Amino acid sequence: MAADVLSVRLITVLKYLNHYPENIRTQAQKLLDEDRMRELLTQKYPHRHSIQSNRALYDYAMDLKKRFMRKSSPLSKVQYSDKVSALNALGTHSRVSRVQGGKLKAKKEILIDSRFKSMPEEFLRMIVVHELAHIKEMDHNKAFYQLCLYMEPQYHQYELDLRLHLTWLEYSQL
Repeated sequence: MAADVLSVRLITVLKYLNHYPENIRTQAQKLLDEDRMRELLTQKYPHRHSIQSNRALYDYAMDLKKRFMRKSSPLSKVQYSDKVSALNALGTHSRVSRVQGGKLKAKKEILIDSRFKSMPEEFLRMIVVHELAHIKEMDHNKAFYQLCLYMEPQYHQYELDLRLHLTWLEYSQL
């Protein structure tokens, strides 16, 4: 009976890896079972970033935007938020249109889950790149992922490792 409960919990924890092939999920489960996932991720990503304030995050995102998306629409806000994870997301992007005087003003905003304050810089970069790509491509289509890879060639590896990290975080709280 206890093994069944653990199995159900593990399936819930592996939710971050649902769309990955079975062999990836099996390897992840083995790393969890052998209590090796934290060690593996810590060896691969030993340092946490120093981008702690919303101002520093905005500057970080704007630097990436200037380097890779100069001609895209301007951003009015990039900040950490505790509300993002409540939406079952790691980051969100929004387009807000307001009438000011006789003109329509459009603002683009990015919110990044506050959990990224304590993660490796590679994971923060991956999520910022992801949300920046949504400025140009709204859907998760081929052009979207090509833009992500243009901005961060290791995008897919960082995404997988981030999902493994989130899996480990949830598993360690069981």
